[in-house]
Amino acid sequence: MAAFRTIISRIVIASVFVLFLIGIIIFARGYRLDLQQKTLSSTGILAISSSPKAAKVYVNGELKGVTDINLPLPPGTYTVEIKKDGYANYAETLVLRGELVEAIDPILFPINPSLTPLTNLGIVKAVQVDQSDRLILFSDNGVPEKDGIYLFEAGKRTLSFFPPLKPLLLKSAVSAQVDFKKSSVLFSYDFKQAIVEFSLPDETTLSYLISLDQENQQAFDVSTSKNTLLEAWEKERQKERLKLAEALPKEIRKIATDSFQIVSLSPDQTKVLYKSKKDTTLPLVIKPPLIASNQTKEERNIQKEGLYVYDKREDKNFRVGGKNSPDILWYFDSKRLVFKEGNTIAIILYDGQNKQVVYSGPIEEGFFASTSDGKVLIMANLNPQFNKLPDVYEVGIR
Repeated sequence: MAAFRTIISRIVIASVFVLFLIGIIIFARGYRLDLQQKTLSSTGILAISSSPKAAKVYVNGELKGVTDINLPLPPGTYTVEIKKDGYANYAETLVLRGELVEAIDPILFPINPSLTPLTNLGIVKAVQVDQSDRLILFSDNGVPEKDGIYLFEAGKRTLSFFPPLKPLLLKSAVSAQVDFKKSSVLFSYDFKQAIVEFSLPDETTLSYLISLDQENQQAFDVSTSKNTLLEAWEKERQKERLKLAEALPKEIRKIATDSFQIVSLSPDQTKVLYKSKKDTTLPLVIKPPLIASNQTKEERNIQKEGLYVYDKREDKNFRVGGKNSPDILWYFDSKRLVFKEGNTIAIILYDGQNKQVVYSGPIEEGFFASTSDGKVLIMANLNPQFNKLPDVYEVGIR
């Protein structure tokens, strides 16, 4: 009899353990017991965070707490608002499905961003080197020992061992006829060299080859051989484009080679920003689509001269602009894009949603750039009474 009781006891304990384990699994999968309805129903979880933290979270207008927070909710459509004093509000509407976690992780941008000067040269032109932290700056203040072309490395701090500003070529080394403001920069395929082209008063051009890795003691005139050099660079650049296309799913590669003008890869290499060269259709690669993938409606019928982002990881394609789209750059987190419209700089998600204006004010020469640490740079002259020329400023959005 004692042995029988021991067996029964062990069976009961094992059964309780199994039921407890099943309960944990059910709970973890998002199921909740509704005591009023006497039903067991699935829920989803809204995982809401933000940068900066401690922002208020509203779901369908009701305050739910502050970030970071996980909210188990029944399936349905929800509008999430995230608010913090001094920052622009963020809002997103999504469909929550049972047993799934939907993450919302916005960057909140200050309503009144600060402007911090990064140079004091007096600049007539600035050009970003690819989508790096390096800038080519043209200074022309009528001071022969200082006027010239400089390389500025925005990622370097003022206390770093090497200075962020490096001279590349003094203006005194080139023809006295050149106008720095009427210049253009053509980069080599590896961005180690550049051709700086100047328009002269008689409508001819002068072209100089410069190294971006060191100071150029003399100007190397390549006006007569420029086209040959550019053709060689273009061949190497075409090889790089083919490598980018090869990294795409095999179902997309040929279409990308024939129809994509690749603008840039996202910093994490998972997304491609491209302009379409002709109408085409992207086939589905992942069938059916991933359950927890981006919910924004995608566009797989590609229109000529449209601007798109293709997400290689989720096999999603989103239109972010048209024929006359403004200049657009990747933001450092690979989740967002930065673009300029007039004197306004805005940031959108890579699927074209949730536009947020982060700066509205003076921008000289239409220049703006995005750095690897999430800063936005502009050219501006905030004191024209004393400063003849603008300089590079950091827009304090983080």
